[in-house]
Amino acid sequence: MEEEKRLYPFKFCSQQDEYPWGTEEFQVADLGYRDSLVREGWLAGNSLSEVMDTYLDRVVGDDVYAWYGRQFPVCVRRLRVHGRMPLRVHPDDETAAQRYDFLGKEKIWYVLRAGKDARVMAGFRCDTDAAAFYAGCLDGSVEGLLNVIAPHAGQCLHIPSGTPHAAAGDMEILEIGEASPMDFCLCGWGEEVHPDEFDTALTLVDALDFIDYRKYSQPFARSETTQGSLRGSAPSINGAEPFASERLVDLPQLRVDRIRLNAPLAIAHEASAPFLLYSCVKGAAEIQLPLADGRTLNFALGCGETLLVPSECTELRLLPTDRDTVLLETTVVRDDPDPYINPDAAPSLPEDQSL
Repeated sequence: MEEEKRLYPFKFCSQQDEYPWGTEEFQVADLGYRDSLVREGWLAGNSLSEVMDTYLDRVVGDDVYAWYGRQFPVCVRRLRVHGRMPLRVHPDDETAAQRYDFLGKEKIWYVLRAGKDARVMAGFRCDTDAAAFYAGCLDGSVEGLLNVIAPHAGQCLHIPSGTPHAAAGDMEILEIGEASPMDFCLCGWGEEVHPDEFDTALTLVDALDFIDYRKYSQPFARSETTQGSLRGSAPSINGAEPFASERLVDLPQLRVDRIRLNAPLAIAHEASAPFLLYSCVKGAAEIQLPLADGRTLNFALGCGETLLVPSECTELRLLPTDRDTVLLETTVVRDDPDPYINPDAAPSLPEDQSL
């Protein structure tokens, strides 16, 4: 393969939508109605779906491609909130696949900034039921049933499937989740919902049977912290470890680590390993990709930006270019191929479920 035609780390052109509650900016999306365009390099102007159609497992890795096929499995959005978002919910993968032939939408909200009046509504403060919730959504009083969180910068909230949620006040959120349009509008708080924000077929009534009505228990980021190198070797510099890493969420659909980058960090993996997404949530960094001829390609990653490192890029270096740099590293780790997508899967008949 010619060196100049090897894949390289991608940044994408952002796509923004304005709503009464604020701005939704798609940073990485392969959703059909939103398809990110490569910003730089010899693939500039190509959409993410076109890159996936052409380069397949070279982008996402063998196991991810065996499961998801030609769809890039992760979506990254930046939400700038200055009002109150409509209340929404998403189904799990099984429900979404059976009813709509889509992925579910397991996701996290990472708080970039929170004003004094910021709040996140997620799940229920006490056990409730569909009747009480339905009535509250119709008359706009549903917030009284919801669990309300006072967010702060650097907080990570896992929003499981079936969890009604919304943000309000003055805040910014980085949403990282499955590549799916499966957001159901539950309540607009008595105000008209923008017609482009939700699929009108995804209604409150359709969502009632998969909502989790139990009291919400927030699975915050794990407390375990790793010092040293995740994938390669990176010696300490001036006595400081090159990074500290926290696992924020570890699901089959999504794995997210927070990396506090203190010094240059070498990353190395096999060509078949999953892709890596780096989102800079504080400071700034540079991604260095070494070439066979000894040259290095450099990619700046500013605060608020996201960069995709294809599976084919087996070696790279992360360098902080500002103090207190923090990155979120996102990937998907699946070693059990989806039989509906994997052409090599053995045919089988469903089990007999008769009584």
